[in-house]
Amino acid sequence: MTAEASDAHPVTGLDDVVHQRVRLGILTIAHEARKVEFGYLRTQLQLTAGNLSQHLGVLETAGLVEIEKGYEGKRGRTWITLTAAGDAALAAEIDRLKQLIARVETTREEK
Repeated sequence: MTAEASDAHPVTGLDDVVHQRVRLGILTIAHEARKVEFGYLRTQLQLTAGNLSQHLGVLETAGLVEIEKGYEGKRGRTWITLTAAGDAALAAEIDRLKQLIARVETTREEK
């Protein structure tokens, strides 16, 4: 049995870069805040600085976030902003998750 692309299960459309738990959290917080400081992300997601840096590197390489380094007073700061591509990727991921939820809920109602 072959399926048309539009008939594919919604899970096939999940983006591995976006869907990973920490990266999904980063994108969601950046979407809510528009510009978020590294330390805030680290605290909210309960990560080490190294772990957060690695995930931010993946997202930056994919063009989903921009990372800006600067100073606030004499303290070095790093700010993260969501790019247009990041916003679109997050929206697409949420749409796929909604499709998955709808399938589960429909299946439950039929049982």
